[in-house]
Amino acid sequence: MHPKALLDACAELVKRCLQFDHPADAVVSRYFREHRSLGPRERATLAETAFAVLRKKLLFEQLARSGSGPKERRLAMLGFAGPRDFLKSALSDAEKTWLDACDQVPPSDLLAPHRHNLPEWMAKALQAQLGDDFWAWAQDQQNAAPLDLRVNSLQAKRDAVLKELQQAGVQAQPTPYSPWGLRLQGKPALQKLDVFTRGAVEVQDEGSQLLALLVDPHRGEMVTDFCAGAGGKTLALGASMRSTGRLYAFDVSAHRLEALKPRLARSGLSNVHPAAIAHERDERIKRLAGKMDRVLVDAPCSGLGTLRRNPDLKWRQSEQAVLELTAKQTAILDSAARLLKPGGRLVYATCSVLQQENDDIAQAFTLAHPQFKPVPVAQELQRLKVEGASGLCTANGDYLRLWSHRHGTDGFFAAVWERV
Repeated sequence: MHPKALLDACAELVKRCLQFDHPADAVVSRYFREHRSLGPRERATLAETAFAVLRKKLLFEQLARSGSGPKERRLAMLGFAGPRDFLKSALSDAEKTWLDACDQVPPSDLLAPHRHNLPEWMAKALQAQLGDDFWAWAQDQQNAAPLDLRVNSLQAKRDAVLKELQQAGVQAQPTPYSPWGLRLQGKPALQKLDVFTRGAVEVQDEGSQLLALLVDPHRGEMVTDFCAGAGGKTLALGASMRSTGRLYAFDVSAHRLEALKPRLARSGLSNVHPAAIAHERDERIKRLAGKMDRVLVDAPCSGLGTLRRNPDLKWRQSEQAVLELTAKQTAILDSAARLLKPGGRLVYATCSVLQQENDDIAQAFTLAHPQFKPVPVAQELQRLKVEGASGLCTANGDYLRLWSHRHGTDGFFAAVWERV
């Protein structure tokens, strides 16, 4: 594609993403469906440019004020994900001069909002939590997340899969914490690899793998993934159970559960039972009360631990939305807890980094449910032989708390209880 045409396409995609009517990844996918002639390099440039603008929206909007022409074009120029020489071949002399000036602005001259690129309410909350570490975290959100795989232990061993990937020209290394994880270099076309199509691996962030590890399901048990979504953690739980027992995958979205079907077929699991429910008090839930050995509640949340993957979330969420989510999280956790039999394990998790959705929910549940005894997560991870377990948890060891800049994973939280 000619540089000018590619820049015009980038500007159009940026414009669509900044409307925030839909998640950015859905907007990008729809654009690609509408423009099927685009090649893989063009698609990569378009997607990465749009996401760069979303990551640095406040900075780029500030810099764009000094330029001329359509705003979306100026933003696309600033975030362009290709070589600068290629881009400049599509620009006028005035645009080249302006872009060079923007590129030379030293970070030390920027105001705080243009350095962290977060809504004010979000920046304030996270500065209170992280203190001096806030800037390291904020800087890390400007980077793309790595691509992690989970080896399906029902089908293969990690060392064997690692060798197979290397033979296919895919560079990877074992993840530092999860015993099932592999971290890839770059973004290879996994769908073309036999190791993927036969179900030996699934795409899953290492942090998400650790949540499944904390559930610690055993052979023959009754287990529920209460908010299963597309089933990434469900598949990890099923493999740990060696496809025995009974594993329920509940979700209020039948559409999300549909996405589990092809993954489930590849996995070789036969113990998974997906079921769409109307709400957390559905009759199916009531019939299973007191019967479960393990329950995972990966609650719907703001998703702010995934900003490297979904930078649009910081502009699509609000304080009011988080407040509404915490009410939903409390109700879901209370309902899911009823499924546990005495001695059963309950795990509450989010991919949020906000205290309101994490510590506050867990502490309130403990106070309201004396029949549930908190299990220190650091202690559990040590028992499960996870290296550096204490460094993955809160200072007191009570909860799992993962940060992208410290652990290389998405941001995650988890609390664990045992029913007495």
